[in-house]
Amino acid sequence: MAGGREPESRELSLMDKHVSSLLEVSLNAHLLSINLHCNQISKIEGLEHLRNLRHLDLSSNRITSIQGLDLLTCLRSLNLSCNRLTKIEGLEGLRSLRELNLSYNRIHDLAGLIPLHGQTGNLSHLYLHSNCINDIDEVMRCIVGLQSLLYLTFQQTGKGNPVCNRTGYREILFEVLPHLSTLDGINQKGEPMFGHQGSLIDSPNLEFLEYMSAFENGSKDLKDSVNVSVITPRIDQVLSHYRRHPASSVPDYQGPGLDITPSEKEGALHKDTNSTLRELRIKKLEDQIAGLLEKASTSKAENPVRIMIAKRDTDLTTESDGDSGKEIPSSSDRASCPTPANNKKTPVHKHLKPSKAKISNSVTKVNAPGKPKIVSHSRKAGIQSSISSDIMDTDSTEQLPAKTRVPQRSQKSKIVPTTPNHTEESTYRALIQELDQERERRWKAEQTVIKLTENLKEVQRQTKEEKDINSMAVYTTDRIKELLLKEKNANINLQGFIQRLKEENESLTNDLETYTSKEENYKTELKNMKDTLSKLESQTEQQQALEIKQIQEAERKASASQREVDLLRVSVRQQKGKVQQLHELLTAREEAYRKELASRVALHGPEFQDTVAKEVSKQEHCHSQQINEFQEKINALTQQYTALEDEFRAALIIEARRFKEVKDAFDHLAAELSEHKEALNCCQRKEKQLASLNQELTTMVKEQKARIAEITKAKQETTNELKSKIRTLEIVADEEKRKTVQIELLKQEKSKLISQLTAQESLIDGLKAERKIWGQELTQQGVSLAQDRGRLDAKIESLSSEIETLKKQNQRDNDALKIKAKVVDDQTETIRKLKEGLQERDERIRKLREENLRLEKALEEHGHEKTAQLEELKAKLHRQIERKEEAKLLLEEREAELEDMKKAYSAMNTKWQDKAELLNQLEMQVRQMKANFDAKEKKLIEERNKSLQTQKTLTEKLRSVDDAFRQQLELVVAAHQAECIKIASDKQREIEAAQERVYQVEEEMRQLLQETARTKRTTEEKIKRLTKALSDIQHDF
Repeated sequence: MAGGREPESRELSLMDKHVSSLLEVSLNAHLLSINLHCNQISKIEGLEHLRNLRHLDLSSNRITSIQGLDLLTCLRSLNLSCNRLTKIEGLEGLRSLRELNLSYNRIHDLAGLIPLHGQTGNLSHLYLHSNCINDIDEVMRCIVGLQSLLYLTFQQTGKGNPVCNRTGYREILFEVLPHLSTLDGINQKGEPMFGHQGSLIDSPNLEFLEYMSAFENGSKDLKDSVNVSVITPRIDQVLSHYRRHPASSVPDYQGPGLDITPSEKEGALHKDTNSTLRELRIKKLEDQIAGLLEKASTSKAENPVRIMIAKRDTDLTTESDGDSGKEIPSSSDRASCPTPANNKKTPVHKHLKPSKAKISNSVTKVNAPGKPKIVSHSRKAGIQSSISSDIMDTDSTEQLPAKTRVPQRSQKSKIVPTTPNHTEESTYRALIQELDQERERRWKAEQTVIKLTENLKEVQRQTKEEKDINSMAVYTTDRIKELLLKEKNANINLQGFIQRLKEENESLTNDLETYTSKEENYKTELKNMKDTLSKLESQTEQQQALEIKQIQEAERKASASQREVDLLRVSVRQQKGKVQQLHELLTAREEAYRKELASRVALHGPEFQDTVAKEVSKQEHCHSQQINEFQEKINALTQQYTALEDEFRAALIIEARRFKEVKDAFDHLAAELSEHKEALNCCQRKEKQLASLNQELTTMVKEQKARIAEITKAKQETTNELKSKIRTLEIVADEEKRKTVQIELLKQEKSKLISQLTAQESLIDGLKAERKIWGQELTQQGVSLAQDRGRLDAKIESLSSEIETLKKQNQRDNDALKIKAKVVDDQTETIRKLKEGLQERDERIRKLREENLRLEKALEEHGHEKTAQLEELKAKLHRQIERKEEAKLLLEEREAELEDMKKAYSAMNTKWQDKAELLNQLEMQVRQMKANFDAKEKKLIEERNKSLQTQKTLTEKLRSVDDAFRQQLELVVAAHQAECIKIASDKQREIEAAQERVYQVEEEMRQLLQETARTKRTTEEKIKRLTKALSDIQHDF
């Protein structure tokens, strides 16, 4: 029996396997998707034979150029992100390509997209973010012809191209590409688009859809393989012939390896009638042979001449009978032809010589001219040539009687003149008549001989066919015997397998007894584990109390810092009052100063210039120090950003590994399912024999169920406790987030105060410059105004830099929130996976008793995981403590900086009390700056609120996407289970049908053998009758 072949795998995943070349990997020609993410491949090669490939992922490798993809005509998605590409090329043959991902490369040339232009191109998704594309004209030239393009990205998550910085590039691209639906994740209306429904089918990342397709393809192959017919051409031909002609005595079978043509089928229909005609002919031959024997016995007593005439008369009458009458002259001819040769050998027939001698004498007298003699010889030669070698003797034996007849005629011719004259005429007339009759009879005999030879050939052909049928029947009997032997061996193997199962059942009962004892031990161990867990919980509570104390201390310090800030605000207000007093003093002193100007020396003195130069150098030095500090901060922030990117990539790799592990687990479970189904089928066949054992085992199973229920309750309690702990930790984390937000607000207020101080310093510098300009002309006053304007521009630039830093901080906070959300999702997924694993293990324990060891291992692993989780929580607590300490240090540093600034401010106040006369003129400007600054603050607050709202919407959308994904997974799992049940039922039905077919074939072959045996017997009896009849005829003649 031919078995069905299992379907080959249609997918290949070798992520992070250190593959350096594609030639190292054995690639099957039937592959549909290949995933070689995160390897060391530098060149695309060895993919020419994969004509059915649809998805190819070569991301995170070392590829420098696109090549070797011209023959992949069915490729739909190509991922070459995170490589070393500098230009797009080698896409001429990819007419079925729908999704192309070339992000995170160094691409600056897009000319390789031009071959995909036109209506034949199917490219709908193109990802080009984080590259080096500069020229928008080149972008337009290379992308205009992509008529199927719907989704295009040049910028994503803050990583884009230089083209994105050009003003109005979105409007340009939407005008050039009217069919484009989204650009950089945003549609033409400015709404964000977070998913592309068109790419669900072709995206290789959604592997569950591929699992569905791969599963449907696999089920079709299985059905085809099950429906494969057994390859036995000879048996099938015999069976088909037997089914067509069940009542025929002699089957019409051509041979072991020949096909039956339509003409042969029509001939087979007429062979039943031919067989009946043959039987009738054989009976007639037997009757005629019996009549000839009787005539031969009666011819001994009568005159031979009269006997010959009587025979001729009967021959004339029998010629008109049809096919049956034509066979009689053949027997007479057989008897008459070899008589001259037999006269010498056998002396039994000597009494027939006188009659033949008389006939020969008469023939010589009548045939004196010689012409009739030639005719008779020619007819004899024709008769001799027409008779076959199987029925008559050879030509040499036929020529001897002809030679012997000639001297007899010559001898008898000498005796003829002695007869009287009155009898010659009568004899002459009689001889002429006899010659005419003989000619007619010979002509008829020739025709009958020809027909008899044809009939004999047909009989020989039929005997050969019967021999072939007999040999085929023997071959089929041998084949059936072999099959029976195989079935016997299979039955013996099944009996041995049953005995093994019995032994295994006995061993399982023993194992159950041992497992019960082990379960008691494990219960004690569980109690110990619970005690340890209670201790750990007490420790964690203590740690939480310590953390709360620390948090309270931090809050106290924060409240102290707030108080200090309030004091600083009060001091600032006091300083404002002092500044107003200074304005009044300055106005009072201006008059005195104007009066003193007449008496004072000009301001171009060396002492005054030296002091001014010193102050200028000091301010420049301070400015350079500030610049250096800002650069150091920028470097630190860039390092932190790179670290975050590395962490994010590592998280992606970890997620890919986890997904691969889940996939492997799913495959393993599917294989286990198939194995368990086979075992269930075997057990269902043998349930009748093992009913008593199952009754005994059910009681044991009930006891184990109660125990397992207790274990599950304990596990649920542990999971609930872990959930409560996780919730408390989340609450603590939220409180810490709030505090961090408060600290950031304090930092912003500090930055505002610093900006105000810098503004005051700049005002003081302006006063210095104006005091220099007072002694100069009006032109110098214009120069001083220009300098003031430049300083204001510098202030605006500083404020813009601060705004950019705030934006970057917001982006960082958003990234941190995303990472934390992903971490929380991962934790929830791990918890859900743990729950599913526990449920599956419980079900396995109920079904199979051998998995108690696996449960023990699972409990141990669960304990290790809990300890690992506790260690991770401890590590997180330490990190938070370190962050708090760093925040404290930063607060202390900022407080020191505030004190320094206070000292500097007091010093400046003491130095420049005399120079505060012009502050009244600049108050309006300061107020305007404050108003502008407040407006900017309001804008920033509004932007922050909008960003928070967008974050909330994003989280809600992510949750909805997760819910939809889970629903899809549940539907896929339900469909998979239903299909598995259908396949099992179909297999059982097909097995039963095959068994019924085998039983039918065996019965038909038995009937065939019986009928062949019957036909053998009938043919042997017929052959025996014919041989007896022929032997009697030979003895008679």
